[in-house]
Amino acid sequence: MQTALAVVAGLLVAAAIYMLLRRSIAKLVIGVALLSGGVNLVIFTAGGLVRGAPPLIEEGDQVLTPPFADPVPQALILTAIVISFGVLAFTVVLVRRAAQALGVSDVDELAEDQE
Repeated sequence: MQTALAVVAGLLVAAAIYMLLRRSIAKLVIGVALLSGGVNLVIFTAGGLVRGAPPLIEEGDQVLTPPFADPVPQALILTAIVISFGVLAFTVVLVRRAAQALGVSDVDELAEDQE
């Protein structure tokens, strides 16, 4: 299962980089969204997949008994989702404002208008 998730994460990151290198601003925004999803999947996969018990210490025990799910990658992913949503919203607003002000939807045309 981890191998399949690693492959899917790699495909998401590869598709995101491809979209980020395109000339269209809309594809740039899609690339940012795909990249955030790919990175979240990488964090989830790196944390390890355990189909065991939740990380709760049983009454009378001093330590966790394996197998148990690690809550740290899950907390990191929740934080990353919130941050990536904020970055995506900022990117959409910035792209929309730039397109309205300059009237272009091509990254190369944006660079030419700056000169």
